[in-house]
Amino acid sequence: MASDKTSQIAIVMGSDSDLPTMQACIDQLKAFGIDPIVRVISAHRTPDVAADFASNAETNGIKVIIAAAGMAAHLAGAMAAQFALPVIGVPMQASTGPNGMDALLSTVQMPPGVPVATVAIGKAGAKNAAVLALQMLAIADKNMNKKIQEFRTAQTKAVIEKDRALGNDKTKIAFGG
Repeated sequence: MASDKTSQIAIVMGSDSDLPTMQACIDQLKAFGIDPIVRVISAHRTPDVAADFASNAETNGIKVIIAAAGMAAHLAGAMAAQFALPVIGVPMQASTGPNGMDALLSTVQMPPGVPVATVAIGKAGAKNAAVLALQMLAIADKNMNKKIQEFRTAQTKAVIEKDRALGNDKTKIAFGG
């Protein structure tokens, strides 16, 4: 996870305490063959670093930034203010506060013209941020599109198998190639 590598997706966290949750995002991306750039950058403690990273991200080949932060949760917005391509915000649950709802509202409430796609709080959101970023790449990448379709088919089959394990065998689904 070195910062000098190139990748189409960057994960930026406001604190290293976010890494255990964001590992779900990293793992999901790696399952699709994407080794993301992973950084700890604070919108408040290192604002110049945040602005520099985001403003140079596209030049460095990054197509999507996933930003995770709790408490004030301004990191995704700070990235979006400097980066013209998609930013996905992952609200984090802080050790204090209302279970991440404050971070969710801070992440989702962006002014017109500076959108941040926002996912759920915590690990589920981290995984969904990865899948959403991959779907964004899949718009222009047929191979990634195929991988996403295979992923969805595998999810469907897994649920059907769990249902069958309960003794239900009436689900009939046609799987396309």
